[in-house]
Amino acid sequence: MFGRVVRVMLLAVGTLFLSTASFAQIGVAVNIAPPELPAYEQPIAPGDGYIWTPGYWAWDGDYYWVPGTWVMAPEPGYLWTPGYWGWGNGGYFFNEGYWGLSVGFYGGINYGFGYFGHGYEGGRWQNGHFFYNTAVNHVDGNMHNVYNTRVSEGGNRVSFNGGTGGINARASSEEEAAARGRRSGPVAAQTQHAYAARNNPQQHLAANHGTPAVTATARPNLASHPKELPPVQRSTPNTGNAKLDQKYQKQQDQVAAKQNQQRQQLQQKQENEHQQLAKQNAPAARVQQVEQQHQQQTQQMHQQHTQQMQQVQQRQQSAGGGGARGGGGARR
Repeated sequence: MFGRVVRVMLLAVGTLFLSTASFAQIGVAVNIAPPELPAYEQPIAPGDGYIWTPGYWAWDGDYYWVPGTWVMAPEPGYLWTPGYWGWGNGGYFFNEGYWGLSVGFYGGINYGFGYFGHGYEGGRWQNGHFFYNTAVNHVDGNMHNVYNTRVSEGGNRVSFNGGTGGINARASSEEEAAARGRRSGPVAAQTQHAYAARNNPQQHLAANHGTPAVTATARPNLASHPKELPPVQRSTPNTGNAKLDQKYQKQQDQVAAKQNQQRQQLQQKQENEHQQLAKQNAPAARVQQVEQQHQQQTQQMHQQHTQQMQQVQQRQQSAGGGGARGGGGARR
């Protein structure tokens, strides 16, 4: 793609770090710098407890834009640390974003809407409720948990750290502590949202030339049927013990196989229901109702599967003295 070669390299055990602190590096090095961040408007927050997660360029053979969106925080008090691209070891690596009690390092990238390079100026948690800074966020006028504090936003749209033309920023001690503290990876809604963007040709750089068709959404783009879900996520165990790693990988493979079987069963059930509706020439309202039920079924299953795999990986990490890498590290 674009006449340039992409080099894919497996990450070595805990040794392939950028010059800055990171949560989990995706195991692909790209020798093409990500494009500039597009300018876009933020949709109105859909309700209390939603945190803005800025859009970013992701990679799957070429760059594609994952729209910014409002995401319900997984727990009260949690904030989002955006992922970022950084230069190191001869390529650009993506550092996955994460949820935590404080905002960590995200490459010094100015994503806007409160994420201006370091920290988060878009809001704060207070007494179990999230208060929105209306100076940088677009919220409904009827929302009462708001305040207004002007901040310096800057205007740099560079989307990567380090390398030629990249942002020259390093993690502070507080940001490094955030990466080591209590945290969790993207929620199921975020992985589905990113997967939908990957499968939309208009979101890819080859088609949009840096101006994506959809730059932001009010809510994540969720799957209605199991066939629209991203592949089951597995980590690469790295305990330093080859036999133990093999055992842990087999455990994850078994869980993934069972989950894929359950996906197929639910997909078949939903397809049969669609066929029945078509035979009955059901009214549009009934079809819409069933489609909503299918989305609820799909989301419940995906959330359960995500929790199951995370629990397996957490047990492996605890038992193996490090276990599966990064709490969401190299995924496949």
